[in-house]
Amino acid sequence: MQRLDGGSPVPPHLAGGIVALGNFDGFHLGHQAVVGAAVARARSEGRPALVATFDPHPVRHFRPDAAPFRLTTLDQRERLFAAAGADATVVFGFDGDLAALTAERFVAERLVGALQVAGVVTGEDFTFGRAKGGNVAVLADLGRAHGFAAETVGPVALDGAPVSSSRIRALLQAGHPREAAALLTRPFAIEGVVQHGDKVGRTIGYPTANLDMGPYLRPRYGIYAVRGRLPDGRVLDGAANLGVRPTFTPPKELLEPYFLDFAGDLYGQCIEVALIEFLRPEARFDGLDALVAQMEQDCAAARLLLSSSS
Repeated sequence: MQRLDGGSPVPPHLAGGIVALGNFDGFHLGHQAVVGAAVARARSEGRPALVATFDPHPVRHFRPDAAPFRLTTLDQRERLFAAAGADATVVFGFDGDLAALTAERFVAERLVGALQVAGVVTGEDFTFGRAKGGNVAVLADLGRAHGFAAETVGPVALDGAPVSSSRIRALLQAGHPREAAALLTRPFAIEGVVQHGDKVGRTIGYPTANLDMGPYLRPRYGIYAVRGRLPDGRVLDGAANLGVRPTFTPPKELLEPYFLDFAGDLYGQCIEVALIEFLRPEARFDGLDALVAQMEQDCAAARLLLSSSS
């Protein structure tokens, strides 16, 4: 899987491709339908299949003070695109210059000039260009003028409602990771480098792998049953605190997974932690004995739940 700069000329072997175009944060069922249509069309026409995404998210450019909301990092999205059959990821760096491009210039300079597209596939609600001056009808008209075909994929519904990133975020913020996973087709997962912390967990027999939440959406604070994936591919069951650790001062926001039946040094390693089930809200304890007793219960609950969860 190659990662391409959306402002630079495409390599010759990836020119004339079919491009799935969108933000694709979360890469949920609806996004997968768009990319799937692009890949299928590319294969039927003997062309490369590319997925184009925007990073940072346009919201971060226009509202820099917005609360963290990301469901995936660029690295995670790239792996998901590859698994869906794409040959390359195209990254449009969203900055003031890109935001200033009209819909006409975006098509002429980026899609035609840089990527040399033969076709573009988007969702029905896709907008682009300065002040959202372009939509799917504008894209279709511009495609005809520039010699490529644009097509749209309608929304995907599950349980009677459209699948959307906002719906997934609401479920995670309410503490419903399993329901969010049904829309994502996989558990919501946070990826990061394990940091050195206060090492309190080590002193009480529960060493944790501390991760900064970074740009990710903040799900409901609490204790979760989790699965961690290590760089070597091992998958570990565990229980994690996600929040500000109210028993300790000063408050510090972290994801702190404790992996069951694991002994090893993870400092400095990039791991991915998937939230499987919400166990309970965060709570403040009067002392370490009470905290340890509750952690024993949390780990037992996580072990039981994960033993019956694929």
